[in-house]
Amino acid sequence: MALLISWRPSASNISSFPFILKKTSPKSAKMGFLNNNISCSATSTMAGQSQRKLPILLFDVMDTIVRDPYYNEIPAFFRMPMKELLECKHPTTWIEFEKGLITEDECAQRFFKDGRPFDLEGLKNCMRRAYSYIEGVEGLLNSLKENGYEIHAFTNYPIWYQMIEDKLHLSNYLCWTFCSCIFGKRKPDPDFYLEVVKHLNVEASNCIFVDDRMRNVEAAVEVGLNGLQFKNADLLRKDLSLLGVNISTNDNPDLAECPS
Repeated sequence: MALLISWRPSASNISSFPFILKKTSPKSAKMGFLNNNISCSATSTMAGQSQRKLPILLFDVMDTIVRDPYYNEIPAFFRMPMKELLECKHPTTWIEFEKGLITEDECAQRFFKDGRPFDLEGLKNCMRRAYSYIEGVEGLLNSLKENGYEIHAFTNYPIWYQMIEDKLHLSNYLCWTFCSCIFGKRKPDPDFYLEVVKHLNVEASNCIFVDDRMRNVEAAVEVGLNGLQFKNADLLRKDLSLLGVNISTNDNPDLAECPS
């Protein structure tokens, strides 16, 4: 089991359940909204919250739901080992692209420190081919959806998240609500987590955040969310079950939709 949480489970599970109680009161944060046809708003009124199924699930995408081509396919595309690629690429360009501060063309122009040109469309095609669900995760997302849970992406990624959607159709299971390229912030910036909580209009303790990077999970716990580090789909099923999340398959599911 690999988990880090701030939400106490039922008494029957406590003896085998490590937990960390860390909670701070969320401060005010500027709201951010997505304006595209593959995402949905996650705001709700306090009056309607009594009908909202909790907890709300927040998923990182790369290397949590989708295999990240960054470590293998991208170095191969540039025909250089990862170490050399890291030495050649500009240190902040990709981060700025993920925050939506620069365009795709600007990212291409500044990707390498020396400004060398490369085949941008070829790189994008390479990434499209590499995108795939991590084993077992699509079935888990489907089970969560069938059980009526509200699920949102909470990811550091540029506008190329639309390429992931076009190939894998993650919106069948979740809303692309919290993308760094729209909010202008990246995990583990605490302000990004606080904006998510404010946008959802729930207590942080009513959310479970899943990410493969422990640093991002720890940042979530610091602002009061429940955090789980992703290792593989089987372990995540067990960890979610320990938190009281129902993952059994329903014959006649009442599928959850992100509230508008």
